[in-house]
Amino acid sequence: MATLILLRHGQSDWNLKNLFTGWADVDLTAQGEAEAVRGGELLTEHDVLPTVVHTSLQQRAIRTAELSLRACGRSWIPVRRSWRLNERHYGALQGKDKKETAEEFGLDQVKVWRRSYDVPPPPLDVDPSVDERYAELPADAVPRSECLADVVDRMLPYWYDGIVPDLVAGRTTLVAAHGNSLRGLAMHLEGLTREEVIELNIPTGQPRVYELDARMQVESWRYLDPEGAAAAADAVAKQAG
Repeated sequence: MATLILLRHGQSDWNLKNLFTGWADVDLTAQGEAEAVRGGELLTEHDVLPTVVHTSLQQRAIRTAELSLRACGRSWIPVRRSWRLNERHYGALQGKDKKETAEEFGLDQVKVWRRSYDVPPPPLDVDPSVDERYAELPADAVPRSECLADVVDRMLPYWYDGIVPDLVAGRTTLVAAHGNSLRGLAMHLEGLTREEVIELNIPTGQPRVYELDARMQVESWRYLDPEGAAAAADAVAKQAG
């Protein structure tokens, strides 16, 4: 059996302001820091201690990993990072208020943009490759807008080539990333349909633990704090409402 832990970053500054964030690199709030610490405490309480961590290139995921690992005494474990674990690129919606966007375009349209599998928002004019983190990527790899299908397509190569080798080697693997990159990974792991993944909400700061067999098939999964995870997932679902 291999153990995989998915951890969505704690509340960010733009989560608090109810803004579409995407590839904008915002930091955690004080609450987000506390959520990250609590995530690490839960790992200790349930004796699910990671031996390697993977993060995106965005500071809210990086700091969540750092705070969680410090809380469970695992700051020393190897760290691997990839842009392929970044949040979904929200295109021209980035920086916009979610409720105001729903009032302008209608809740149904915003839900399509936010949660549909294959409909991206309008693209962003600014080229993200001006950020030095992405400057060496091929031009056609840098998104200006993404739907969840796009996130799955760019995330899965890292799953197979970056994360799976650690799991096969017997390492308890923590992936600290974002709502949509983790939704895409959960969809792949659990065989969710496009309709099912639309309703999946990954709560912030709540470790989601999978036990996988030798073929990386899910034997079981659980939240370490089911009640807290359910409340946090409900809060995520209400962000656009």
